[in-house]
Amino acid sequence: MHHFWLIRHALVHRDSLTFLYGTNDVPVCSDTMTAQGAHYAALAARLPHPARMVCTPLSRTQLTADALMRAGYPAQERLIDPAFIEQDFGDWQGLPISRFEDRSPEERHPFWPIHPTEVPPGGESFLQLIERVGTGLETLRETAAGKHTIIVSHGGAIRAACAYAMGLTPHQALCLQIDNISLTRLEYGHGGWRVLSVNEHSSTLPCQPAAAAPFAASRQQEAKPTEGALP
Repeated sequence: MHHFWLIRHALVHRDSLTFLYGTNDVPVCSDTMTAQGAHYAALAARLPHPARMVCTPLSRTQLTADALMRAGYPAQERLIDPAFIEQDFGDWQGLPISRFEDRSPEERHPFWPIHPTEVPPGGESFLQLIERVGTGLETLRETAAGKHTIIVSHGGAIRAACAYAMGLTPHQALCLQIDNISLTRLEYGHGGWRVLSVNEHSSTLPCQPAAAAPFAASRQQEAKPTEGALP
């Protein structure tokens, strides 16, 4: 059994949000990162340790890992793995996203600037991204020394990981919402791959029973006249 904890990187600087940046190494929004200190602390406390930590070659994933360690996650070296980098849009990287908004529904995905099977000039399709990320997951699984791997990655690559684990079509995978600083969990066991959670946020806490409350009340102890009534 091996567990994968996939985290989308911090929000990028607002000057880059209107462009198709893909694998370009754009800066993060430092103001937002500072303001979200509590979210980083909650996520750091949620993650398992020990665990192998993986980042992509782009600085926005490595700076996110740094922020998690400042927020309390044990400091460690990380593996830099290009298998989990964002989709490469080739010659279209750096173009305004508005240039793709006028495309017809046949030419693009509702939640992605281009069609899932389209190969940009000098780049790769989302279908090819699924294949790349799937190969990366299998390599990490086969080389794992422990039970947990944390991957700080990108929205497209995390969607691709879910598609690989669940056998989704590229269209279905691109319908998944993956927010910045969200957690997606995959697991590989004897039955194969499965997805445990998608787009989990620090506000999504595990259920903790109240210390003073009984584990369960018997039917005889329940107040029959008000059972099922609104308070």
